[in-house]
Amino acid sequence: MANSLTHTKWMCKYHIVFIPKYRRKMIYYKLRKDLSEIIGKLCQYKGIKIIEGNLMPDHVHLLLQIPPKMSVSSFMGYLKGKSTMMLFERHANLKYKLGNRNFWATGYYVSTVGLNEATIKKYIREQEKEDQIEDKMTKKEYKNPFKG
Repeated sequence: MANSLTHTKWMCKYHIVFIPKYRRKMIYYKLRKDLSEIIGKLCQYKGIKIIEGNLMPDHVHLLLQIPPKMSVSSFMGYLKGKSTMMLFERHANLKYKLGNRNFWATGYYVSTVGLNEATIKKYIREQEKEDQIEDKMTKKEYKNPFKG
């Protein structure tokens, strides 16, 4: 379904993935809940609709509907910058753990979503399940037959 501005009909959807600095596995428990709330508020402030999203331990997947009057890069700068500040306000101890006040790594991945929206939504939903299954798999170590 197309949205509209004054003289424009649009349907701009983007699949965006970004990670914490040094790919630290930091998005757990209370931090995950707070990040979810922060990202939701920041998107709401800018009039961006979150179609689907998932916070993994070491990366974030978002399927967003961003109006054409706003560039993806300016929005991502806003999202990563403001979310870091809001996160450090709530969790002061992170400032000391991270030192240089950078929570997110530089850059992000983005792709436009056309008619394959359902596929992207399914991928985002099932990504966490696949990671959990992979973590549960045991890695059997075999003894070296050449050592006595």
